[in-house]
Amino acid sequence: MNQYASRVVLSYPADLSDWSRDQVATSHFKAWLRRTRETAAVGDIWEEFVDVGCCGSTFDVPLRVEEVEGGDEMGPDTDIEYTVREQCGLEGGWKVQSQAGPATE
Repeated sequence: MNQYASRVVLSYPADLSDWSRDQVATSHFKAWLRRTRETAAVGDIWEEFVDVGCCGSTFDVPLRVEEVEGGDEMGPDTDIEYTVREQCGLEGGWKVQSQAGPATE
């Protein structure tokens, strides 16, 4: 029988902006993860939409499961913590405001 994880540690890339780091740390984002992810296993990659501000975007962040304590199911009391991993060339795009985002020449 599966049981709820007491703690899950997720990593995000070092090139994630300060704004996006603040967004993944909010209680409502963590609650979203607890509701939408049934299980957590070390090595899982979760592509999650992160709000980038006033105009929205199509910005998905790869969160990687680094540690799981207790069971393997996400539950309402599962504690979610973050750590930082190597950069991955993450580019936050303002694609709602411009056709190709900030990397456009």
